[in-house]
Amino acid sequence: MNLDRVGSGKNLPDDINVIIEIPSHSDPVKYEVDKETGALFVDRFMNTAMFYPCNYGYVPNTLSDDGDPVDVLVMSPYPLISGSVVKCRPVGMLKMTDESGVDAKIIAVPHDPMYDDIKNIEDVPA
Repeated sequence: MNLDRVGSGKNLPDDINVIIEIPSHSDPVKYEVDKETGALFVDRFMNTAMFYPCNYGYVPNTLSDDGDPVDVLVMSPYPLISGSVVKCRPVGMLKMTDESGVDAKIIAVPHDPMYDDIKNIEDVPA
């Protein structure tokens, strides 16, 4: 699998490609795609009683302030497998900080009829 050839999206910023690193509802293990090899590496085991409520991935060929690709939380009815690419529409942003400073996450929904009514974060059911 060559994820280096996946573009950021066809109609930015309304259409983005997201490469999934961590499926929703998975165990507290942080995975990251290695920039040099394209392989999916275990980054760390998280010492918290948590799970990922959304699929977690990134927009390829982007660079955020922390030097990594732009992070994305993708809502979906099912977990998406690691390494899969899903075409999405951004609907919001989650402002976060980590040890390196600001680490914002885009909140997105797949381009799928199930999400046609979700245009922004206020449209997301509680």
